[in-house]
Amino acid sequence: MKGHRRAVLIAGPTASGKSALALELARAQDGVIINADAMQVYDTLRVVTARPSAADEAEAEHRLYGVVPTEVRFSTGQWLGEVQAEMAAIDPERPLIFVGGTGLYFDALLNGFADIPPVAPETVLQVQQEIQALDGARRLALLQAEDPVSAARLGVVDPQRLTRALAVKRATGRTLSSFQDAPQEGLLGDFRVERMVLDPDRDVLRERIARRFAAMFENGAVAEVEALRGQGLDPSLPVMKAIGVPEIGAWLEGRSSKEEAVRLATIATQQYAKRQRTWFRNRFGEWPRQ
Repeated sequence: MKGHRRAVLIAGPTASGKSALALELARAQDGVIINADAMQVYDTLRVVTARPSAADEAEAEHRLYGVVPTEVRFSTGQWLGEVQAEMAAIDPERPLIFVGGTGLYFDALLNGFADIPPVAPETVLQVQQEIQALDGARRLALLQAEDPVSAARLGVVDPQRLTRALAVKRATGRTLSSFQDAPQEGLLGDFRVERMVLDPDRDVLRERIARRFAAMFENGAVAEVEALRGQGLDPSLPVMKAIGVPEIGAWLEGRSSKEEAVRLATIATQQYAKRQRTWFRNRFGEWPRQ
């Protein structure tokens, strides 16, 4: 029998209105909002990653926003561990409102996550350099030789996923698929769980994205990217690849115009939103749509 604790899961593509809905629910129900977005965990980039504003955070309790230093490669497993600690510290009478666009976070929350040991950055870099010159067929052949199960699951080998699978195999001696296939358990087994995916009309979403990034550029995004670049970080870090960072960086270096930076970042965000919608449709097709 389910316990009395309640969790609300609000997923959806970027700019779909998730944060506003979460804030509305939190105010009405004394809920605690917990971040489920892989970029919003990082500090420095509040505007660029569309984190809740300081005013929003003052209206309701927010957890796991801007808590990870930019130089850290923060994994889904680490996020799940932080969520577990937050759950233990929050009054069980208060609903937990998970909100974000990272499907793997929600999947791990509900179904558990493979306990994969951390991989040294040097190993990751070595793999990245090894596959850089390979075409798709040779990348797939390489993965088939080292982790045929992962190769079969991926089909078309995305460089990031290929790097992950090969780096895990070489660092641990075990295939990524063997970790993923081990018995797992989510964190919400004793909760009453409500799920929803925000799914606005495609054209409406595209227009929201365009307006939002133009506003970001004028309201702090440039200063954030300048501050980030001033830290001298490894360009391969996740935070350095956040949408807006490369585009604004190119403008700051004089390699593009302001208009081009806004245009390219807007297109990248729209493409990302399309991938998110596809992921939620395929993996969370039974969740109610709003």
